[in-house]
Amino acid sequence: MPRLSDSMEEGTIVRWLKRDGDEVARGEDLVEIETDKATMAYESDTAGTLQITAQEGATLPVGAKIAVIGDDDGAAEEVAASVAPVTEADDPGPTVTPVPLAETEPPTPTPEPGNGERVKASPVARRIAGETGVDLDSVSGSGPGGRIVKADVEGAGAAAVATTSGDESSGRGSVTTTEPTRTQALIARRMAESRATVPSFTLQISVDMTTATTLRAELKASANESQAVPTINDMVVKASALALREQPEANGAWRDGHFEHYSRVNIGVAVAGPGTLVVPTVFDADAKTLADISAETGALAERVRSGTITPPQTSGGTFTVSNLGMFGVRSFEAVINTPQAAILAVGAVEQRAAVHEGEIEARMLMELTLACDHRILYGADGAKLLARIKALLEAPLSLAS
Repeated sequence: MPRLSDSMEEGTIVRWLKRDGDEVARGEDLVEIETDKATMAYESDTAGTLQITAQEGATLPVGAKIAVIGDDDGAAEEVAASVAPVTEADDPGPTVTPVPLAETEPPTPTPEPGNGERVKASPVARRIAGETGVDLDSVSGSGPGGRIVKADVEGAGAAAVATTSGDESSGRGSVTTTEPTRTQALIARRMAESRATVPSFTLQISVDMTTATTLRAELKASANESQAVPTINDMVVKASALALREQPEANGAWRDGHFEHYSRVNIGVAVAGPGTLVVPTVFDADAKTLADISAETGALAERVRSGTITPPQTSGGTFTVSNLGMFGVRSFEAVINTPQAAILAVGAVEQRAAVHEGEIEARMLMELTLACDHRILYGADGAKLLARIKALLEAPLSLAS
């Protein structure tokens, strides 16, 4: 099982793109793997005869054997002798040899329909049905020849998930239970780990965005239809990147009792997707223009919403920006994306009364909240970083370089 992202701990084999016994060329797409962030094809890194040792639907840790290409001292023969292969009569997809029971989860029993014929379903669909209690007899398949696929089982599970659990007397009404996706489960675990293990503190500062909003309005007015106009969030990303370049100790992490310092400034931008939260990465943001950052963040956000984001595009971040200003939120505290040193929470840009050059007047203000890992950044370090981001945003022409 290859590691397809820096946060990947296990993967699920969605579909083999080659059959057992096929000759595989180096660089040829071999298997589709679902990770904590996306589903992507993995290319073979060598050439030879493919011997599959892990079936579709198997979830295995990084580093576990899923196949052999070439000779492996008879490992494929041992696997074939220990378990019966899936035949085309059972499954019209690629013929694979299941992994031995000692190396994977126990197989899900195959439901038998009333007439004694086996239900036609993909291995992934069978696994999900077994985990969620969906009766495959009641599911209509949308795959070739009426074969039940993953989406069919998930749709049936969502429709049948509402159950009454006897809580009417408590005043809650009927209770609906849903299973989280792999990504949602991973987010829940990591956020809990971050809160439980990171000694964090927060700092907040008000930023006068009057000049920045005026500059953005001028850029928008002069831009043609094909030009991307930088958003306020793009400006925050660029300002954060420049500040991190000047303060390299903040562009690092605490890992296994050691400090890590990174030579590249890669800003993760939190994007809400369908039922999930994904943080794609703008690599080398300190070296990119505002226009480049604007075009890149727009493309990444679209890939998140369409479900086409890939693990490499969500890996390698050294700092994270999370913005809820578009929802009218004035300020909030974001949870640190471990093992990063800090995360910046961006609030709404609002017109509020403020003292400017000795006079009270309406100004466009924005709240920034920096959550810091106290093992890496002390109070003065965090305050210095936040003050520098503020200074850059209040002089937005400094972001043009």
